[in-house]
Amino acid sequence: MTKPDPVYLDHNATTLVRPEARAAMLHVLENVGNPSSIHAAGRAARALMEAGREQVAKLIAAPASTVVFTSGGTEANALAIESAVAAGARRLIVSAIEHDSVQETSRVQGVEVEVLPVTADGRADLNWLAQRLGRWDPADGKPFVALMLANNETGVIQPVAEAAEIVRAADGWLHVDAIQAAGKIPVDSRAIGADTLAISAHKIGGPQGVGALTFGPRATLSRRQHGGGQERGRRGGTENVPGIVGFGAAAEAALRDLADYQAKGAFRDAAASRLKALGAVIMGEAAPRLPNTLCVASPGFTSDLQVMGLDLAQVMVSAGSACSSGKVKASPVLSAMGQGELSGCAIRVSGGWNTTEDEWTRFVEAWTAAHARHVQRHPQPVSA
Repeated sequence: MTKPDPVYLDHNATTLVRPEARAAMLHVLENVGNPSSIHAAGRAARALMEAGREQVAKLIAAPASTVVFTSGGTEANALAIESAVAAGARRLIVSAIEHDSVQETSRVQGVEVEVLPVTADGRADLNWLAQRLGRWDPADGKPFVALMLANNETGVIQPVAEAAEIVRAADGWLHVDAIQAAGKIPVDSRAIGADTLAISAHKIGGPQGVGALTFGPRATLSRRQHGGGQERGRRGGTENVPGIVGFGAAAEAALRDLADYQAKGAFRDAAASRLKALGAVIMGEAAPRLPNTLCVASPGFTSDLQVMGLDLAQVMVSAGSACSSGKVKASPVLSAMGQGELSGCAIRVSGGWNTTEDEWTRFVEAWTAAHARHVQRHPQPVSA
């Protein structure tokens, strides 16, 4: 009997490299040239890199001249935060559901950090934000607010455009981590009012190890990595030309396939309906969400048991952010949403550009079997 292929549903951690990106990178790797060199090979490398910059810029509707390539989304987030502090920010407001790369970078800046709370459905509390900025102390510098576009665990899409209006009324700086949103929903960095916005290649079908930050006229970037004058003097170091070219090809393909990606939300919704019938709870269900992301919890069925049970059935999911892999614990995101004990009983299931309906179905079947075994081993007491 032929063993079925494994099912990979952890695309929010990283997704398969697209064929277009692989082919573009191979072309670069088979040639030579430093984009800072002025001879023919260097000029050819720079032309490929700048074409990639244009492709990435189009994905987020930003001027190519404002796109700074980095080593990934983590560095892109750090560049924005550290630049804001260098520009005089003495107090940072960071949403309770931000990725660790934003939260941890903020905490080590030597300035005060406040938490922007979220509602029960996982969306930023804009009433709190408006009230807080309304009593801002000018001694703390211009307000800096970090609010991601879509949460990596729940898929909940944040009211960024509305937050931007509040931040701009206070003459502040809004940083948007759009790493999970890009390529899954339309992203217009200027229309949503982002002063800085970060994205990453390996979330959209590009290679790992390359990201980008775009900035608007209200943001002042400060070079944090020194060396040569690369990236228009904003980040030293020889650019990762194969990675950038692959990033660009993936961005172009992601923009082309956006409607198809969103249509895959029907697969997620069908899976959610079947799990709800078994008593599972869908996190952020009432809020707008990314079409590929399902955060599901089952009372008493801990995250680690779910992940392991599914893995034994050759179905790969996660118990939250992959950047915390190996540290299965109650989700801070779900705790911030007031989910209590369910915060330690949730898994994240995330499809990708190549995920099929059959893979979602196999996940449901594997989860149903694992859940049934758990219930058999841990029967719930019958209430009087």
